[in-house]
Amino acid sequence: MDIVLIAKALSNETRLHILTWLKEPEKYFPPQEMYIPEGESFDCGVCVGSITEKAGISQSTISSYLEMMRRAGLLESGRYGKWTYYRRKEDFIQQLGDYIKQEL
Repeated sequence: MDIVLIAKALSNETRLHILTWLKEPEKYFPPQEMYIPEGESFDCGVCVGSITEKAGISQSTISSYLEMMRRAGLLESGRYGKWTYYRRKEDFIQQLGDYIKQEL
């Protein structure tokens, strides 16, 4: 666990909003299954385009934010055709909470 990389990823208000939105994607985004091929599944995943629209900033900025959070371990991604979906890595976020509680 790279706590410095995680802290950097969490040090931006929009990135924090994205983590909040992805905690309950059905509350913040329209249904996302339309671009996932039949027979495939990426439960709770949200397309980059939907996140971009919700955040109201450029797709390139959102993509860099999402990639930073993925590298930090907070998110995971799935690609279906030209569409990339992201979701929270709940097990990692739980471990992070435990680490903060015990170590900091």
